[in-house]
Amino acid sequence: MRRKPPPSPLPPRDGVNAARIRTPPDGPWDTIRDYLVRKLTKLPAETIDGMLAEGAIVGVDGPIDAGTPFTPSTFLWFHRDRHDEVPVPFELTVRYEDEVLLVVDKPHFLATTPRGGHVRETALVRLRHTRDLPELSPAHRLDRLTAGVLMFVKTAAHRSAYQNLFRDRLVHKEYEAIAPFAPELDLPRTVESRIVKKRGVLTARELPGPVNASTQVELLEHRDGLGRYRLVPETGRTHQLRVHLSSLGIPILGDPLYPVVREVPPSDFSRPLQLLAKVLAFTDPVTGREHRFESALRLGAWDSPAEWSSVHSGP
Repeated sequence: MRRKPPPSPLPPRDGVNAARIRTPPDGPWDTIRDYLVRKLTKLPAETIDGMLAEGAIVGVDGPIDAGTPFTPSTFLWFHRDRHDEVPVPFELTVRYEDEVLLVVDKPHFLATTPRGGHVRETALVRLRHTRDLPELSPAHRLDRLTAGVLMFVKTAAHRSAYQNLFRDRLVHKEYEAIAPFAPELDLPRTVESRIVKKRGVLTARELPGPVNASTQVELLEHRDGLGRYRLVPETGRTHQLRVHLSSLGIPILGDPLYPVVREVPPSDFSRPLQLLAKVLAFTDPVTGREHRFESALRLGAWDSPAEWSSVHSGP
């Protein structure tokens, strides 16, 4: 049985957790240093040697050095070097806070948690750093391109209680989207399909097989060829709302993936996806209180259509 990793002996740095790796169960290396040079291919051997000399790489018993023998199936931690990230020029806004919960409006283009090239420019790291909350963790996640209500848990002791709400589908979620108006569509309706997202592939696909994704779609109003839609996901597949609206022939405005993939430079913030996580509602598993959090953000393609049209062309 794969054993659970022990807690990191290194505290977060500027809100970023230490990286963790586990050595393989066997191998030809005489020292952990030899293994790290083979494993961390993006780091020059000289950099690894410098980190070892500084005691910047630690195991469960403390810092290791260049002569530490290779140990199978052991955990190691270290902080990655800082690298330049394109700053996301939008702020997080706190919607609610108590002793346990922190609820914010996340802007477009800001990832929820570190992943790939997005580390410090993420909601989690920003909040840990600016609010001095080292144990903060997300109760759920929003796509980087989706704005709206995002909930965090302040303490590790309460983390699972709130994450389980989302796992067990005990949270009512509503989204708002701006997309083309299609008068021929019979709405409201429930869209159901099988959505599969493969690791390393940008887009998700609808494939034959048992249904695993369900979304209620309702047209709230329309004008000038655009519709404002209310979306209620009954499941939580990756890109579910974007896939389902695209499959209806009304792809969400500003979507760089559906129906076709287009490249967007990391520094281009001019075409935010017109998708907003509008409402989270649930019974608090700790206090029993009824919560309903609603985003104060607005979607520009609907609120300022002339400005949107002057800057944007296409979907």
